[in-house]
Amino acid sequence: MGLIEGTLNTVFGGGRNVVRETVEVFRENAEAGAQRAAESHGAALEQFAAEFRPARSRFDILIDGLNRLPRPLLAFGTIGLMISAMTEPAWFAERMQGLALVPEPLWWLMGAIVSFYFGARHQLKGQEFQREIAATVARLPATGPDTAKAETDTDLNPALEDWREGRP
Repeated sequence: MGLIEGTLNTVFGGGRNVVRETVEVFRENAEAGAQRAAESHGAALEQFAAEFRPARSRFDILIDGLNRLPRPLLAFGTIGLMISAMTEPAWFAERMQGLALVPEPLWWLMGAIVSFYFGARHQLKGQEFQREIAATVARLPATGPDTAKAETDTDLNPALEDWREGRP
C-alpha cells in the first residue's frame, strides 16, 4: 500500500497534477486558451464600442427629442380625425374637401419626405441598437459554455478530421 500511495502522491500529490502539467508543456490548455481568446475579443469589442460611442450635446438631445414627436403626432392626429369624423361630420367633410384639392405631385412629395424621414430614423435606430449590443457583449464576463468550446471534437480525434476532409 505504501508503494502505490507513494507513486500516486508523486504523480498527483501536493494538489498538483504532474501529468497535466507535463502535457501543457507540449499542448496548450484549451480552457485557458479559450479564456484568453474571450478576454481579447471582449477588449476589442469594448475598444470599438468606445470609438463609435457618440458624444451627445444639449443640441443633440433637443433634436433627438424633436425627432421623437412625428410618430406620436401622426398616430394621435389620425385618432383625432376619426373622432372628429364621428362627432363633427360637417367640419370633417370641409377639411377632406380641402385635402381633395391638393395636387397629386404634392402628395408624392409628401410621401417621399415621410418615407425618407422614417427610413432614415429606422436606419439610425438600427445602428444605435447594434452599437449598444456591441457594448453589452464587451461588458459580458468571459465565462460560459461558448468560451470553453475552444477544444472541439476534431482537436481530440484527428481521424475524424481526416474522415471529414475525405482523406483515406
